[in-house]
Amino acid sequence: MDFQETEEQSMIRGMVRSFAEDILAPTCLDRDRNASPPLEEWKLFCEYGLQGITIPEEYGGNPVDDIIEAIIVEELARVDPSFSVMYCVHVGLCAKTIALHGNEEQKKKYLTRLSKGEIGAYSLSEAGAGTDAAALGCRAKLSDDGSHYILNGEKMWVTNGKSANIYVLFAKDIGHPEYGDKRHGGTTAFIIDSEMEGFSVGKKEEKLGIRSSDTCVLLLNNCKVPVENVLKGSGNGFPIAMNALDNSRIGIAAQALGIAQGAYEAALNYAHERQSFGKPIAYHQSIGNYLADMATQTEAARMMVYKAAWAKQRHYELGMERHTKEASMAKLFAGDTAMWVSERAVQVLGGYGYTTDFPVERFFRDAKITQIYEGTQEVQRIVINRAIKP
Repeated sequence: MDFQETEEQSMIRGMVRSFAEDILAPTCLDRDRNASPPLEEWKLFCEYGLQGITIPEEYGGNPVDDIIEAIIVEELARVDPSFSVMYCVHVGLCAKTIALHGNEEQKKKYLTRLSKGEIGAYSLSEAGAGTDAAALGCRAKLSDDGSHYILNGEKMWVTNGKSANIYVLFAKDIGHPEYGDKRHGGTTAFIIDSEMEGFSVGKKEEKLGIRSSDTCVLLLNNCKVPVENVLKGSGNGFPIAMNALDNSRIGIAAQALGIAQGAYEAALNYAHERQSFGKPIAYHQSIGNYLADMATQTEAARMMVYKAAWAKQRHYELGMERHTKEASMAKLFAGDTAMWVSERAVQVLGGYGYTTDFPVERFFRDAKITQIYEGTQEVQRIVINRAIKP
């Protein structure tokens, strides 16, 4: 296996790192305090064309390999985890889902808009259907004339909920008796436009971390969705949702990796500047051991994330087996690494680490969600256990 970055991978890493340090870093703290989404920063980012990396060229995209996608998310999260998850959902859960499962008309209509910078979102979770993704309460019923569906219900934990223009949203089609009581029966994927009648955004969640990423409730009150906005037909939504999670878990793993890297670098720099007992604290054994373990854990997470991205690439390019196990392993390990490394970083900085004067406090808060969304760590262990066989 070749561990050397390609010229394209190195070039894009440098470009995204410069954007993150020059554009995101100066506004990051204020946006976190005010819980305000990075909409102006998004417009500037779209000038790079990276919002279309999962969209084919014929719809205005600039496709790259899956390792580059992970690198972009990693570099964004190294500075601003909120921006990275906004990006992750746009390119992965929304755009890639439409690219993989949409028909030609849907791709032309929606991928073209997403490639131009309109923001995408994804809505699966509900109050009673988070980890249990099959237990959807949101209902869809075909109109009498068969021209559209009527959707009713509430969706929760929708990243980019207020900022988005286009949503991939899941509901249960209750109009077909053959679905019966099957847990997955009737689960249907819809493309929702924010301007559709009966669609509105509800309350914005107040969160511990990734506060600059808007997370909202969506309200569907007799929302009219044309039948042509159904992905792959009624009742075929559950495999679409599971496939999207396979892909997005690698994005969350890359986000966790970036958080760990950012927290580690902040702790490393501080430890070499801070003097104690006549020398930098990095040269005291207890702190040095922390730094060594942080570096090792972060590098191990990087290898797992990149391997999962490589497996994803092989699945789509060569028809290899699904990358479910690799995605869950990377998400599990990188999420735990982000939490552990960021907590150690706070400890290295001591009292300063507990203040907002240094970014480790924010990394620590931002890290926790990587152990929860796109399937909790407990769920990842269930998925991995099902995938490993003697």
